[in-house]
Amino acid sequence: MTEQEPPKIEFPCDYPIKVLGRNSEGFREIIIEVFERHAPGFDQQTITVRDSAKGTFVAVTITITATGKDQLEALHQDLIATGHVQMVI
Repeated sequence: MTEQEPPKIEFPCDYPIKVLGRNSEGFREIIIEVFERHAPGFDQQTITVRDSAKGTFVAVTITITATGKDQLEALHQDLIATGHVQMVI
């Protein structure tokens, strides 16, 4: 039995990123600021926000035009470094 390689991503491409964190004042603005640094001019119409059932957490999904693996890794690191983000998917 041979292992299959994971599919390779061809850049540039539309790439949705979901960011989960506590639902606090300013969370969305902080996340958008980080995205603007790494994907300037991304289409803010792609932003979707969903609160958890109890409203404690919020999931913000933003689709960017990803230019490469380095961009995605740097974006992930900066999101986590804010201290407001629990998980990036």
